[in-house]
Parts: sequence; structure tokens; C-alpha cells
Amino acid sequence: MTVFALLRVTPITDDDVTADVAAAVEALEEYDVEYETTPMATTLEADDVEELFAACAAAHRAVDAGEVQTLVQVDDKREKSMTASDKVDAVETELGREARSDRE
Repeated sequence: MTVFALLRVTPITDDDVTADVAAAVEALEEYDVEYETTPMATTLEADDVEELFAACAAAHRAVDAGEVQTLVQVDDKREKSMTASDKVDAVETELGREARSDRE
């Protein structure tokens, strides 16, 4: 089984959130998950749904703010084994190119 998640941990504050986001990302290191952080969210991949949710909860708890909003969107592949890169590769094959703009 492969489980994917989109995780967005948002401290509700007028202050800079960089340190809080970094703390949330750092908390993922204690779990058996693969992750990649983007400007908008972090994608996670795990073999076990409980491990994935534990990692998301740890990221949420790692933020030291008076109010924290966390969004978790889960894709649980129960019938087939697929990695995150497999999913991107399939889209890029369909496109016939990388799934990103050509701007640099």
C-alpha cells in the first residue's frame, strides 16, 4: 500500500511564519515518510497510513503559535503500488514534456 498526502500547516499570525513552517517540516524527520516541501504545501509518501497521520500530527504540534490550521489531503492507494514520482511520470508522459513551465 502507498499513501500520499498534501500537508499544509499554517500558523495564524501577523508575524513571519518561516521558522514555524521549518519546525513543522523538521518534525517529519522522526517518521518513516518521504516528503518534499513546495512554496504552498508539503507532499508526503508512506507505506502505512498510521505513520503518515502520525507524521502530520507531529508537524501540526511542532508549530508554536496561538492558532494553527492544518490541511491534510490523503490519497490511499490500496490496490496498487505507486510512488509519487510514478504519478508525476505518468502526467509527463501524457504531456510529452516535464510538468513545469519552461521559464527560468
